[in-house]
Amino acid sequence: MMGFFWFWLVAVMIVGYVVLDGFDLGVGVLHLFLTRTEAERNAARASIGPVWDGNEVWLLAGGGTLYFAFPLLYASAFSGFYLPLMIVLWLLILRGIALELSNHVDVGVWRALLHGLFGIASTLLTIFFGAALANVMRGVPLQADGYFFLPLWTNWLPSEYPGILDWYTVIGGLVALVALTLHGALWLSLKVSGDLETRARKIVTPLWLALVALTVVSLFATIAVRPQSLNNYFNLPVTFIVPVGVVATLVAILLFNKKQQPGKAFLSSCLYLFFMLAGACWSVYPTLLPATTGAQFDITMSRALTGNYAQTVGFIWFGLGMVLALGYIIFAYTRFRGKVDVGEGH
Repeated sequence: MMGFFWFWLVAVMIVGYVVLDGFDLGVGVLHLFLTRTEAERNAARASIGPVWDGNEVWLLAGGGTLYFAFPLLYASAFSGFYLPLMIVLWLLILRGIALELSNHVDVGVWRALLHGLFGIASTLLTIFFGAALANVMRGVPLQADGYFFLPLWTNWLPSEYPGILDWYTVIGGLVALVALTLHGALWLSLKVSGDLETRARKIVTPLWLALVALTVVSLFATIAVRPQSLNNYFNLPVTFIVPVGVVATLVAILLFNKKQQPGKAFLSSCLYLFFMLAGACWSVYPTLLPATTGAQFDITMSRALTGNYAQTVGFIWFGLGMVLALGYIIFAYTRFRGKVDVGEGH
C-alpha cells in the first residue's frame, strides 16, 4: 500500500514539474523566433520571470522523494543516466544565467548571446526531458546488481543494449518539444498583449497539428517497443479514460484557442500533459525502471521501496516542505496575475 502511495506521489511531482516548468521552457523555445523586438523579448521573459525558479521546485521535490522512498531506483538511475543528467544540469544552469543576466546587460552583442542561449538551452531541455521519459518507457540494460550504463547513442535502435538516443527516444523528445512549445504559446497568449499575443495565438494551430501527429506516432511506437505497456489498461478497462482524456484535451485546446479563450485553452494543455504522463506511469506500473536485459532485472516498486522508518520520517518532512512550496506558488501566481505590458515590460 505504501509503495502505491509513494509511486503516485513521485508521479504527481513529475506532472507538477512538467505542467508548471513546461510553459516557461516553451516560452524559451518561442523566444528564439516568435519575439521580434526587444520590448517583446522583455515581455516574454517578464511573463515567466516571477515564477520560473519556483516551478523548478517540483523537479527537486521529485528527486528528493526518489532518494528516500525508492533508494535503489535513485542509485541506479542517477548513475546510469549520469551523462544526460550532467547535460541537463548544465542546460539548467546556462538557462538560468541567461534569463537573469539578460535583464542587467545593456551591450547589444552580449544581450543577443544571452537571448540565444536562453532559447537554445530551453529547446534542448525539452528534448532531453522527453527522451528521458522515453528511456524509462523503453527500458535500460539493467544488470543483476541494479546498475547499467548508457552511451549517448549506439546504432539508433531500441535493442537490448541501446543508447540514450535511438529512433524511439527521439520521437519522445520531439513530442516533448512540440507539446511544451504549444504550452508556452498558450501561456503567452494568456499573459502578454498586442502583436505578440496575436502571433502566439496564431502559432497554436500549426503546433497543434504537429502535436496530434506526434502523439499518434508515439502511441504506436510505444506499443511496438513495449507491447506489455497495454496490459494494465486491459486488466482495468476503466483506465482507458486516460487516452480518452488525451483526445478530449487536444480537441479542447484547439476549440478554446479559436474562441480566444486563452485561460481555458491553457488549462486544457495542462490536462493534456497530465493525461499523457499519467498514461505513461500507468503503462509501466508497478515497475519503476524496466530492463531490456530481461524482466528478472526490472526495478519494481516492491524491490526498490525503502523501510518503514524512512517512509515515516520522509512523509513528515515531505508534508512540511509541500505546504511551504504550495504557499509560495499560490502567492507568486496570485501576486503576478494579469497581463504583461509589452511596452513597459512588467
